Amino acid sequence: MHDLLVVGAGPYGLSIASHAAAAGLDLRVLGRPMASWRSHMARGMYLKSEPWASNLADPDGRWRLDAYCAASGLTARHAEPIPVETFAAYGLWFARNAVPQVDERMVSRVAAGPVGFEAVTEDGEVLRARTVALAVGVMPFTEVPSPLRGLHPGLVTHSSDHRDLGRFRGMDVTVIGGGQAALETAALLAEQGTRVRLLARAQRLRWNDVPPPLQRLRWQSARTPHSGLGCGWRNWFYAERPDLFHRLPKSTRTRIATTALGPAGAWWVRDRVEPVVEMLLGREVAAARAVPGGVRLKTVSRTGELSYLDTEHVIAATGFRPALDRLDLLSAELRASLTTTADGSPAVGRDFESSCHGLFLAGLLTASSFGPAMRFVHGATFTATTLVRGVRHRLRTAAPPAQVIPVPVGRGNTESP
Repeated sequence: MHDLLVVGAGPYGLSIASHAAAAGLDLRVLGRPMASWRSHMARGMYLKSEPWASNLADPDGRWRLDAYCAASGLTARHAEPIPVETFAAYGLWFARNAVPQVDERMVSRVAAGPVGFEAVTEDGEVLRARTVALAVGVMPFTEVPSPLRGLHPGLVTHSSDHRDLGRFRGMDVTVIGGGQAALETAALLAEQGTRVRLLARAQRLRWNDVPPPLQRLRWQSARTPHSGLGCGWRNWFYAERPDLFHRLPKSTRTRIATTALGPAGAWWVRDRVEPVVEMLLGREVAAARAVPGGVRLKTVSRTGELSYLDTEHVIAATGFRPALDRLDLLSAELRASLTTTADGSPAVGRDFESSCHGLFLAGLLTASSFGPAMRFVHGATFTATTLVRGVRHRLRTAAPPAQVIPVPVGRGNTESP
C-alpha cells in the first residue's frame, strides 16, 4: 500500500512526484514522461510561454529549464521562444534527476478500494494507494466541433493528433481555430507547401505583443508587472495568486477560467501566417459531410450568410474541454461521487482534493477552481507544493477509506460551498 500514486508524468505529475519524494512519501509514479509533448505536438512548434515561466517544480528549484539549457549548450533567454523538442527533452532530464523512477505503464482504471484506491495498469497489475493524484494532462479532453464528429479520421483530426505534418504536403487543408495551436499549425503547413486556410469564429485574429524587457524602470514594472502568463496586474493575479483566485465566488471563477486569456497568437508567428495563409474569419462550421476527395464544409457567418467549402482534410485546433464525463480513467462509481463546477469539471478544495477524500486532481481539470494558470506549465509549481501539503494532511488524519456514495438517477452534482 503506497502513500501516494501519481497518475501521469507530464509537467504536473513530475512536479508533484518531486515534491512528494522530498516529503518522504511512499510514492509510485505511472505514465510515459512528457508523452503529450513528445507525441502530440507537431515538430517545429515552440513554447508560447517565456522560458523562465516554463519550469517544472522541484522543492529546491534546482532542476530548472535554464539549468538544463546551460548543461546542454542551449540558450534560455527572455523573449526567445523555446522549441517544443527542447522542452520535452528538459522534462525527461527533470524526470531522471528530480523524480523517483517512473513506471512507464499507463493506468487503465482507478477505483475506490477497501482501503484507499486501486489502480489497474495497462497490463492488468493492481496497485493500491491511500491517496491518488490525477495529473492526466489534456489529451483526454480534446474538443472537436460537433458537426465534424463522426467523420472518418482520414478526413478530420484534432491538432494534437499530429507529431508529423508531412503527410499533408501538396494537399488542401483547412485549419479550424484562432488560437496559438491553429495559427502555428497553419504556419507549419504553409511552410512545407500545403495549401492551407484558417477558418475561425472571431472577426479578427488577436496577437500577443512582443514582451518588454525583464529589466525595466521601476514605474514601468509597477504599471505592468511581468508574470508567468504575460504582463499586467490581472495576468499577475492569475499567475501568482491561485490561492486568492480560489476564494472568488464560484460563478466568477468559472467565467474567468472560460474566458480569460482567450485565443491569441504569439508575436513571433504572425509574420509566418498573415502573408501566406488564407483567412476565413467570422465564420463557423454548421455542417460537414464526406465527399469524393475530402470534406464539404457548410459555414455560417454571424449575419447568417451560408457558404460551402471543399477541402481534402480538416484539422480542428479547437482546444480541450476538461469535463468530468470525459475522465473514463475513473470508475463510474468514483465519477458519480464527485461534485462538479458549473462547466462540468470536478470541484476541488484549497489543497486540490476532490470531494472524494484522498483523490487529488491537477492541471487543466482544476482551472475552474484555481484559475487560468492551471492551463499552463507555470501552474505546476503552486499545484505541486499545495497538493502535496494536502496529501500529507490527508495521510495524517487517517481518514476512513475512500467513500463513494452513489448518486440517485436524475440528480446532478453541484459544487459544494
